[in-house]
Amino acid sequence: MLPDIVTFWHGPMDALRQTCLRSQLASGHKVTVYSFDTIPGLPAGVDNAEAEAILPHVFSEKLRPPQPDGSWRDWTTLQFSDFFRMKLMAQRAGLWLDADVLLLKPVEIDPAKPYFAWERPRQLGNSVLYLPAEHGIVRAFEALMKQDELTPDWLSLRHRLTFAMRRLRGGSNRLSDIRVAIYGPAALTALAHRFGELENALPKQSFYAVHAEPKLFFEPSNYLSLVANPEIIGLHISPKGRGGQKPIPGSLYAWAAERFA
Repeated sequence: MLPDIVTFWHGPMDALRQTCLRSQLASGHKVTVYSFDTIPGLPAGVDNAEAEAILPHVFSEKLRPPQPDGSWRDWTTLQFSDFFRMKLMAQRAGLWLDADVLLLKPVEIDPAKPYFAWERPRQLGNSVLYLPAEHGIVRAFEALMKQDELTPDWLSLRHRLTFAMRRLRGGSNRLSDIRVAIYGPAALTALAHRFGELENALPKQSFYAVHAEPKLFFEPSNYLSLVANPEIIGLHISPKGRGGQKPIPGSLYAWAAERFA
């Protein structure tokens, strides 16, 4: 099955994400970006849907209060998107891809089975994610979202101790403040372990070949070894602030920008 691709975006969109979205379209998928506001520069052919209908804006205040002008603080966008993708799974919306996933070929899934990949040796990535609506991981997140404090029952001992120590020292009482990815890859990995899904994860090369080494994407390199690798379906870029820079000749980014212009 060639699924629809769905994602969430908040704020301006840089050239890298525009290139990645075009690559997803070029692979034959219908692509929908959910947002609270209109996104200038959204590539032609990409649909823009209302995020409020999936997860209300006010949910962000469970993560942390907004700035005086109403804008979101530091980690709010990333953590909000961790919950947003699970709401999309519950509504059978399609396959989640982060907006910085460059697709090199179509993604095929079995709608009855989870679809994700290893990001690191002991951690799954959630930049590429599909879960059946009735899956235990989705239900666990739905139960969590009903809480005001958003404290999961799957927290590792390390995170429990970190949170307890912070509270004892008079720090934040919000679990969301202890780590940016507390509801992301760490949560997905813990729940996949709980429900016996770790063995079904795709290998790291399938989507995370350049994830931890953005220089392989942004700087001149022998990128053909990546583009021609049959095990690589797509590349999660993780640009680390470089998404707005012009592609450097001889880089994988330059190749992608030209191919998916």
